[in-house]
Amino acid sequence: VFEKFPRTLYDVPPYFKTEPVRSQLHLERNRLVLTCMAEGSWPLEFKWIHNSTELTRFSLEYRYLIPSLDRSHAGFYRCIVRNRVGALLQRRTEVQVAFMGSFEEGERTQSVSQGEGAVIPAPRIRSFPQPQVTWFRDGRKIPPSSRIAITLDNTLVILSTVAPDAGRYYVQAVNDKNGENKTSQPITLSVENVGGPADPIAPTIIIPPRNTSVVTGTSEVTMECVANARPLIKLSITWRKNGVLVNSGLSDFNRRLTILSPVVSDAGYYECEAILRSSSVPSVSAGAYLHVLEPPQFIKEPEKHITAEMEKVVDIPCQARGVPQPDIVWYKDALPIDPVRTPRYRVLVGGSLQVNGLLPDDTGMFQCFARNLAGEVQTNTYLAVTSIAPNITAGPSDSTVIDGMSVILHCETSGAPRPAITWQKGERVLASGSVQLPRFTLLESGSLLISPSHISDAGTYTCMASNSRGIDEASADLVVWARTRITTPPQDQSVIKGTKAIMNCGVTHDPSVTSLYSRHVWEKEGSVINVQSIPRMRLDADGTLHISQTWSGDIGTYTCRVTSVGGNDSRSAHLRVRQLPHAPENPTAVLSKSEKRAIDLAWAKPFDGNSPLIRYILEVSENNAPWAILLANIEPESTAVTVNGLIPARSYQFRLCAVNDVGKGQFSKETDRVSLPEESPSAPPQNVIASGRTNQSIMIQWQPPPESHQNGILRGYIVRYRLTGLPVDYQIKNISSPDMTTLLLEDLIIWTNYEIEVAAYNGAGLGTFSHKVTEWTLQGVPTIAPGNVQAESVNSTTIRFTWAAPNPQFINGINQGYKLLAWEPGKDDEVAMVTVRPNFQDSVHVGYVTGLKKFTEYYTSVLCFTTPGDGPRSPPKALRTHEDTPGAVGHLSFTEILDTSLKVSWSEPSEKNGVLTGYRISWEEYNRTNTRVTHYLPNVTLEYRVTGLTALTTYTIEVGGMTSKGQGVLSSSTISSGVPPELPGPPTNMAISNIGPRSINLQFKPGYDGKTSISRWLVEAQVGAVGENEDWLMVHQVFNEPEARSLEVPGLNPYTSYRFRMRQVNIVGTSPPSQPSRKIQTLPAPPDMAPANVTLRTASETSLWLRWMPLPEWEYNGNAEQVGYRVQYSRAGSQGHPLTHVITDRLEREFTIEDLEEWTEYEVRVQAVNGIGVGPWSQPVRGRTRESGEFHAVEKRYFVWKSNAQTSLDYQVVYKEKDSDSPVHFWTVEGNATHSVQLTGLGKYVLYEIQVLAFTRIGDGRPSSPPILERTLDDVPGPPVGILFPEVRTTSVRLIWQSPAQPNGIILAYQITYHLNSTNSNTATVDVLNPSARQYMVTNLKPETVYVFRITAQTRKGWGEAAEALVVTTEKRARPQPTSRPLVPQKHVQARQVLLSWEPGSDGLSPVRYYTVQLRELPESNWTVHSASVSHEATTYIVSRLKPFTSYQFRIKATNDIGDSEYSQESEAITTLQDVPDEAPSILSVTPYTTTSVLIRWQVRTNKTTLYICFQTSKHKRYEIRMSVYNAVGEGPTSPPQEVFVGEAVPTAPPQNVAIQSATATQLDVTWDPPPVDAQNGDIQGYKIYFWEFQRKNETERMRTLFMPEGGVKLKNLTGYTTYMISVAPFNAAGDGPRSPPTRGRTQQAAPSAPSFIHFSELTTTSVNVSWGEPTFPNGIIEGYRLVYEPSTPVDGVSKTVTVDVKGTGPLWLKIRDLADGVTYNFRIRAKTFIYGPEVEANITTGPGEGSAPGPPGEPFITRYSSGLTIHWTPGDPGRSPITRYVIEARPSDEGLWDILIKDISKDATSHTFNMDILKQGVSYDFRVIGVNDYGYGSPSLPSPSISAQKVAPFYEEWWFLVVVALVGLIFILLLVFILIIRGQSKKYAKKSESGKYTQLCNMVSLDEGRFPALELNNRRLSVKNSFCRKNGVYTRSPPRPSPGSLHYSDEDVSTKYNDLIPAESSSLTEKPSEISDSQGSDSEYEVDPNRQKTHSFVNHYISDPTYYNSWRRQQKGISRAQAYSYTESESGEPDHCAPPPLVLK
Repeated sequence: VFEKFPRTLYDVPPYFKTEPVRSQLHLERNRLVLTCMAEGSWPLEFKWIHNSTELTRFSLEYRYLIPSLDRSHAGFYRCIVRNRVGALLQRRTEVQVAFMGSFEEGERTQSVSQGEGAVIPAPRIRSFPQPQVTWFRDGRKIPPSSRIAITLDNTLVILSTVAPDAGRYYVQAVNDKNGENKTSQPITLSVENVGGPADPIAPTIIIPPRNTSVVTGTSEVTMECVANARPLIKLSITWRKNGVLVNSGLSDFNRRLTILSPVVSDAGYYECEAILRSSSVPSVSAGAYLHVLEPPQFIKEPEKHITAEMEKVVDIPCQARGVPQPDIVWYKDALPIDPVRTPRYRVLVGGSLQVNGLLPDDTGMFQCFARNLAGEVQTNTYLAVTSIAPNITAGPSDSTVIDGMSVILHCETSGAPRPAITWQKGERVLASGSVQLPRFTLLESGSLLISPSHISDAGTYTCMASNSRGIDEASADLVVWARTRITTPPQDQSVIKGTKAIMNCGVTHDPSVTSLYSRHVWEKEGSVINVQSIPRMRLDADGTLHISQTWSGDIGTYTCRVTSVGGNDSRSAHLRVRQLPHAPENPTAVLSKSEKRAIDLAWAKPFDGNSPLIRYILEVSENNAPWAILLANIEPESTAVTVNGLIPARSYQFRLCAVNDVGKGQFSKETDRVSLPEESPSAPPQNVIASGRTNQSIMIQWQPPPESHQNGILRGYIVRYRLTGLPVDYQIKNISSPDMTTLLLEDLIIWTNYEIEVAAYNGAGLGTFSHKVTEWTLQGVPTIAPGNVQAESVNSTTIRFTWAAPNPQFINGINQGYKLLAWEPGKDDEVAMVTVRPNFQDSVHVGYVTGLKKFTEYYTSVLCFTTPGDGPRSPPKALRTHEDTPGAVGHLSFTEILDTSLKVSWSEPSEKNGVLTGYRISWEEYNRTNTRVTHYLPNVTLEYRVTGLTALTTYTIEVGGMTSKGQGVLSSSTISSGVPPELPGPPTNMAISNIGPRSINLQFKPGYDGKTSISRWLVEAQVGAVGENEDWLMVHQVFNEPEARSLEVPGLNPYTSYRFRMRQVNIVGTSPPSQPSRKIQTLPAPPDMAPANVTLRTASETSLWLRWMPLPEWEYNGNAEQVGYRVQYSRAGSQGHPLTHVITDRLEREFTIEDLEEWTEYEVRVQAVNGIGVGPWSQPVRGRTRESGEFHAVEKRYFVWKSNAQTSLDYQVVYKEKDSDSPVHFWTVEGNATHSVQLTGLGKYVLYEIQVLAFTRIGDGRPSSPPILERTLDDVPGPPVGILFPEVRTTSVRLIWQSPAQPNGIILAYQITYHLNSTNSNTATVDVLNPSARQYMVTNLKPETVYVFRITAQTRKGWGEAAEALVVTTEKRARPQPTSRPLVPQKHVQARQVLLSWEPGSDGLSPVRYYTVQLRELPESNWTVHSASVSHEATTYIVSRLKPFTSYQFRIKATNDIGDSEYSQESEAITTLQDVPDEAPSILSVTPYTTTSVLIRWQVRTNKTTLYICFQTSKHKRYEIRMSVYNAVGEGPTSPPQEVFVGEAVPTAPPQNVAIQSATATQLDVTWDPPPVDAQNGDIQGYKIYFWEFQRKNETERMRTLFMPEGGVKLKNLTGYTTYMISVAPFNAAGDGPRSPPTRGRTQQAAPSAPSFIHFSELTTTSVNVSWGEPTFPNGIIEGYRLVYEPSTPVDGVSKTVTVDVKGTGPLWLKIRDLADGVTYNFRIRAKTFIYGPEVEANITTGPGEGSAPGPPGEPFITRYSSGLTIHWTPGDPGRSPITRYVIEARPSDEGLWDILIKDISKDATSHTFNMDILKQGVSYDFRVIGVNDYGYGSPSLPSPSISAQKVAPFYEEWWFLVVVALVGLIFILLLVFILIIRGQSKKYAKKSESGKYTQLCNMVSLDEGRFPALELNNRRLSVKNSFCRKNGVYTRSPPRPSPGSLHYSDEDVSTKYNDLIPAESSSLTEKPSEISDSQGSDSEYEVDPNRQKTHSFVNHYISDPTYYNSWRRQQKGISRAQAYSYTESESGEPDHCAPPPLVLK
C-alpha cells in the first residue's frame, strides 16, 4: 500500500521523540518547564494532565510552565498529543518538590529504667526528601558506638542505660536539597532505678528488621536490627538469609546488613539473632522480608503501523515481564479501553488486544501500558482500517476577506483510513501533514486557516483528500479586499484650557466597498464619545472632531475608529490642556540654625501645568489656626526660603502653591508642624475642682492653662496637697500626661480636710500653682465596736441591750446610730436587726430586739455605723429567750373509727417554745360543752384511744401541748363516731368583694365536709390569662378555720385579671376544685420597681444621654397606656431644686437631657409612673457634659463685650445693614485677651445690626441677643443715579433722576447745572430744587445742540459728587445699536469672576445712559441679569459672583433715553477656573455601626444624603469626626466636629433558628437562638416579638417586648385555629437589631363561637322547623352541633329537656314535633370542634297568635273511594289576613304524634283527595285541617273520625260476584263464604302482627312534606301505655322514667324511608315529674321488656346509691331530697321495633 500511493497521501501518526525521566526533583519557588517532545503530521495539539486532573485543553503549546513551584505542585505529570490521525498518552514523570517545614513537637520528657534500652524517636518534621538528622546532647554531637545506635529512621537508641545517660537531647535536621536546617526542641531523658544491683538482663530486640522493597538498579539496601542486654559487651548479633548464615555486608556492630546493587536473587527472609555470650539466657531473634522489584519490560510489541480491512479480526500483540508481573492496560487515542462497554475489544491472556468486526472508527492510535510497583512502560501502534475511499462531505465555499483579517476555508472528509488533507493554491502546496507555510495552518478538521490574509492571497484554493482507496478534491475562490485605513490620523495637541481643539481623521478604503462605508466613532480612553449629547463637541462628515471650551477633563488619549465591511481601523492621539500647576512636592520645614525665631523651608519644583511658573505663594497655620498668606511673591526658580519673625512656643505648619499664566495651583501637603523653643507656663491650670470620692481618696479635676500662656506643649502637671491648717509639708504627685486632667488622691486619712494646688509644666519648666482648694475625704466606717455591751431576755420574744458609745476618734465620720443584732447558732445569715438612733446625752444606751423565736438560744452583738457602712461587731454573747406556751401539734388524724371509740394521733408541735411537759386531749359532743371529757397525757404520748362515745354522734376533739408556762394552742377537728371520714366536696356559691390593688375578699359556701372538720382552705387562681386552657396557681391558703365563710386573699398583682376557685382540705385529703368565680381585675397601684440598668453618657456640650431598661409588662400595675417614666436631674452636689421631665412612652428606653451647662457633672435618676402614682427612684447615676464649642452669648456694649467662656476661644463680630438684603459681614477677633474691636470700611450714615459670637475649633457659639443697632456718621452724598431725558424737543428737554445710591445722610436739596457742551462750566445755568424733586423741565434751548447737565445732592455736610449727562436737542433720536460681541480674554478668567470687554455701538443721537449685562450658565437656556447699572462710559466690566468650573455665555445691551438696544451677540462659552469647595458638608449623624465601626450620614448642597462606614476604630473610645469636601484645587472648609462613642452598636443579625410550637388554642410557644456572638455588638438585653395573623399583617400585627435575654416566649390570648406569622428582633443598649424572617405557626383548635342565628319556621301547635347559622369564628373544624330545648314551665307537672347532637356541618336545620300547644320553649344551640362552644338561645311559643292566625276549620269528614280518601271541611275564621293555603295533618288513631301529611292545598278548597298509598296499610288514622295565612299556621280543626287505611273490599264482596255465586248453588256459596270468612280473619290478624315490622308508625321521628327530620318528644303521663303499638301486636318501650342517667335508644331499625335523615351522636331526655308516685313511675317497667330481671324494685335498687342524690327533684311539698332513679335497657339484643330514629334521646 505504501508503494502504491505517493507519500503525501498519508498523515503521519503522532509519536514521541523522547520519553520523560521517571522522576525529577526541584526546589520551591523555582521555575519548571515540562516539554512534550512529539512529532507527526500537522497540526499537532497538546494537553497536560496532573494526577488525573486536566491542567489545559488541547492547544498548539507543547510546553507547560509553572512559574513558581510550591509543594502542592508535586505529583505525576503526563501529556497527551494528538493530530488528525490519533492521540497518544505520554509516560508519566514524577515531579518532586524539595521543602522543609518546622518541627511539629514541643519540648518533651522521657524516662527509662537503668540497664534497659532507651528508644528516643526523632521529633517529627515535614520535609522532602527526608532530612539528614544529627543527634546532639548538651551541644555535643552523638556518634554511633557500641552503646549508641542511630536507626534508619533517625531514632536514637541508647543501650544498657546508666545514670550519666540522663540529659537533654535534640536533633538538627538538614535538607540536603535546599540547604535548610532546623533544630528541634529538647527531649529530656531521665534514668530511673539508679543505684540498684547490676543484674544481667536478657537480650531483647528493640528495633527489629522491617519488610523492605527495593527496585533493581538501586545502589544498595540496608536491613537493621538493634538489640539490648546486660552486660552489653557480651551481646552479639548474627544474620541469616532464609536460614543460611550471612557474614558479608555487616556493619555498625552487626546491627546493620547492607546488600550492594540488589538483584532479584537477593530477595528473601532475613533474620537477626541476639545472643548473650557466656550465659544460659536464651537468645532472641526477629526477621523481615526483602523484596527486590524489577521494572516492566516488553517481551512482545506491536508493529508501529497495522493495516486491516473492515469486519476483520486483528490481534495487537503486547506482553511484558517484571517483578511483580506487570498489569497490561490498553488505550485508544489516549482513552482507556473498556472491554465491558465495547465487547468487540478483548484483552487476551498475556496482554494482547483483539479487535473483532473492524469498523472505520477503529482507526487510530493504540497504546499498551505495562505497570507494576517498580514503574511503567508503554508501546503503541497505528491501526488503519481500510475500505472506504475519501469523500469531501463539506468542501470550501467562495469567501471574501479583508486584508489583514483571518479566514477559514472548510474541508470536511470521510473515508477509511482517515484521508490525508493537502491544500493547494495553483501548483503550490500550502499546508498538509508534512508541509506548513507561514500564515497557512491546517486545522484538525481538515480546514485551512489563513491568518492574517494579504491582498496577494486572492485566488483559487483546492482541498485534496487522499487515502489508500483514492483521492477526492474540491476548490473555492477567495477574494481579498483592501482594508479601510486612516490616512490622516489625529495628532497630539496641547491647547489652553477653554480653547478649541481639532482632531483630524481622514480615511481611504477599497473602491469596491464605497457604498458600504460606515461612520466614524471617537473614543476617549477606551469609552465611546456620544458627540450628540456633549454640546462642546462637534463631528464633521469627514470625521474631524471639534472640542470647544477644553478643560482638564478633556485631557486624554482620543481614538478614531472607522468601521466598514472593508475593514476597521483606528488611530489615537493625546490631547493635553494647559492648566493650573501642580502642588509643590515634599515641602519640609526645620528650625533655622543661623537665626532665632526662624524656620527654613524647602520643596521640590512641581509640574508647571504645561506653562512656566510665575511665582509661589506661601501660607502658614499657627497653632492649628486657619491658613493665612505669609509670602505672596516667591521667585519661581526658588526651592527654599527662610521665614523670620515667628513667635516662640508656637507651632507652625506651612504649605505652598505655584502660580502660572493659567492661575494658582493646588496647595502642597502641609509640612510637619515645627515648634519654636518653649518657656515655662505663665498661668496656672483653670477651674480646679476637688471632690471626696471615698473615705481615703479625693478626686481632683482641672482644665489646662489658657493656650496663650502654655508657652509650649504641656508635659504634665504637679499636684501638691497637705492637711489644711497644719504645719506639715506638701506631698507631691507628678502627672506625666498632659491629657490627664483628673487625679485620684488615695491613701489619705479618713474624714480629713486637705488643701490642694495644681501647676502645669512643659519642657521648659514648672509653671505657677493654682489657688488653693480644700476638700474633705469621705466618712469611713467605725474601727471599734461599742463597749460594755450587755444583753438579757425580757420575755419569750424580746432581748434588751445596753452599751456604751465607742470613742469618737474611731468612728471615722458622723455617727448614724447603732445596730442591735441577734441570730441563732449556725444561722449567721438570718440575723434579726434593730437600728437605734444615737443618743448623745446619755452615756449608756438602751435598745430592744423584738419578734424573736420563743425559748431559743441566740447570739447577740452591737455595732456602730456611719453613712459608708457598718463598724465591727461587739463580741457575741449567748442567751436564751424565755419559755412560753407551745404551738399547735402537727398532723392531727383519726383512725380505727368505731361506733363507740376511735384512735387519735398527732405529732409534736413544731414550735415547742419550751420543754414539753405533756399533752391535753379533750372531746365533747358537737356544740355541747357540758359533755366535755379532758385527759392529760405524758410528753412521750403521741396517740390516744378515745372510748365511751355514742354511736353516730359528731364530736369535737382537741389536742394541745403543755409546757411549764401552760397549755399551748389547741388543734381541733370534728368527727362522727362510726362514720369514717371521706374526701370533702368543693365549696360553692363563690362571690368576690372588696377588690383592691393587691387583695380581694372571697365569700363562699363550704362544700361537703367529708364527715369531719375542714382543716385548710386553698385558693387557686388563673393570673393574667383567663380561660379554660390556662393554668391554675395556688395563691393563698388558710389553716384551722373550719367555720370560715369568707377569706381575704392577699399578695395579688395590681391591675391584673384573675379568676378564682377553691378547694377544702380535711384529714382525708383535698376536695375537687369549685366552679370558677367570675373574672375580676384588681385595682391599679403605683409601680413597685424602678427602671433597671440606668446608664448615663455624654451626648454633647449641653446634653447627656440617659438609658434604662423599661419595666416589664407585669410590673406596670396599671393601664399600660398611662405608664411612663420621670427623669430627675440636677448638678452633682447642688442643693437646689432638681429638674424633671416626664416621658409618656412606656417602651421608651432612652432620653437626651438637653439645655445643660457645659463641662458640668450632673446626677440623674429615673422612676416609673402610671395613672395611679410613681414608683421608687432608681439608684442615681452621674455624668459630665463635654467641653463646649457652643458658648454662651457674650455680653457687649457697642464693640466691647465680656466673655463667659471657660476655655480659650476667638470671637466674631457679625454685622449687616438693617432692613437690607446686603450680605452679612464678619469681623474676626483672635484670642480671648481683648474684648473690643474697631470696625472699618462701613457705609456712611448706615444703620447696622451688630452681634458678637464666640467660636472654637468645635464650632460657633450663639450670637449675642438682642442685636445692637448703631448708625455711622453722615457725610456729603454720592451722585444721583438713573438720569434720563424722556422728553427731548428741539428747544426743551425734561430730565428725571433717582436719589443717590449712597445718600450718606439726609438729602436737603438738589442742584441742577447745564450748559452747552462746547462752553465751559462758568457759563452754566444753576437751579436749586427741593429734596422731593425727581424731574426738571428746561426750555429755550438751542436746537440740534449738545448740552451738558449736572445734578448734585446736598446733606448737612455739604454738596456731594455730581452726576453728569449729555443730551442733544433733536427729535431724530433712536434706540442705540447693540455693542460688539463681548470678549473674555483667557488671562482674565478666574474661578469666580471674569473680565468682560466690548465696543459700544451707535447711540442713536441719544447718549447711552447705562449698560445691562446678562449671563447664561451652560447648558441652561435661561438668561439672567447680572447688572443693570453698568456705567455708560465703561467698555469693560468684571462679572463676579460666578460659580467655579462652570461654563458661561454673556451678552450686553445699551439703554438711552429712547429705550433699550437689542442684545449683543453672545460671547463664546468660557469656563471659569476650579476653586476649592465653598462649604463644608453637614454631618447629619454619627452613630455606632458595630462595636468597632461607625456609620456617618452627611448632607451636601445637593441635599443628597450619603452613607459611609468607617472601620478600624477601637472599642470603648470616643472619637471626634470632621468632614470636608475636596477637589483638584484643594480642600474646602471642614465641618464642625462630631463626637461618637465607639463600643456599643445595635445587633447586626437577627435571632437564629426561630421555632414555633402550638401549645393550646390560644397560645404559641416561640423559641430561638441568640444572634451570632460577633453580630451581637454587646450584651443582648431582650427581644421584640412581632406577630400577626397570616395575610392580615396590617390589621393584626402586634408586638411584645421581652426585657430579658431569654430564648423563648409564650404568646397568649391568640385566636384559636389561626395561622400566625412571627418574627423576632434582638435589642441591646444601643437599639434594635434586624428582624428574623417570618416563621409560620398555627394555634390548636378551640371552642367555636356561638352559632350566628336561630330561625323558626312552620310553627304549628305541636311542631316547628328550627334552623341556625354557622359560628362566626369556628376556631377549628366543626364536627357538629348540639340542640337543647325545654319548656319554660312544666307541662302537666313535668319539665322535659331534650338534647340532640347533629354530626357534620349541614344541613343546619331540624324538625321538632311533639310540642305542647301554647307552651313557650327555650332552644339553645352550640357548635362543637373538639369541645363545645357557647350557646345561642331563642324562645318560641307554639300555637297560633291570638286573633292574627286563622281559626280552626270545621270538623272534617272523610269520603272513601276504592284507593283514595277525600277530606271535607268548612272554612273557619281567616284571622287578620286572608287564608293563603291549607295543611292536612295525620296521626295514628292510638294517640300517635300529629305530622303534616299534605301541604299547599289551595286557599279556596274545602276538600282534598289523596291516594291511600301514602298511608300505612291496615292502620287507622285521624286527620285534621289547619289554615295558613301571612301570620302563620292557625288553630287545627277537630280530629276527623278514625278511618282505616284499608283499600276496597275484595271482589267476593261485590254484588255481581254474589249473583254469580248464587247461580252456582247455595251449598257452594255457604261453603265458600265459610272459607272466605276464616281466611279473612286470618289475614286480618296476620296484618296486625306484621305491622310491627313497619317502624314508620311507631317511630318517634318521621319526615314531613318539607323533608325536615322531625323529632318527637312524648309529653304524656308516665303511667300511660303505648296502646298503638300494643294494638298492632307488638310491645314498645314505655315512656322514659325519671332518671339521672341518659336513656339510649337503638337506631338500628329505622326504615329505609328515613335513610336521608341526619345521623346524630346522642340525645338526652330529662323529665322532672310532678306529683307522680313511685308506683306510677315504674308502672310500665315490665311492659317495655318482659325479659327484664325482677330481682329487686327499681326504686330500692338506686335509693341506696349516694351518687344519684339530687339527680331529680320532685316538685312535691315536704320532700327535701328526692329519691334516686335509674333506668337500664334490655340487653337481650333483640331488635326493638318501636325504636326512635337515629337521634338518640338522653
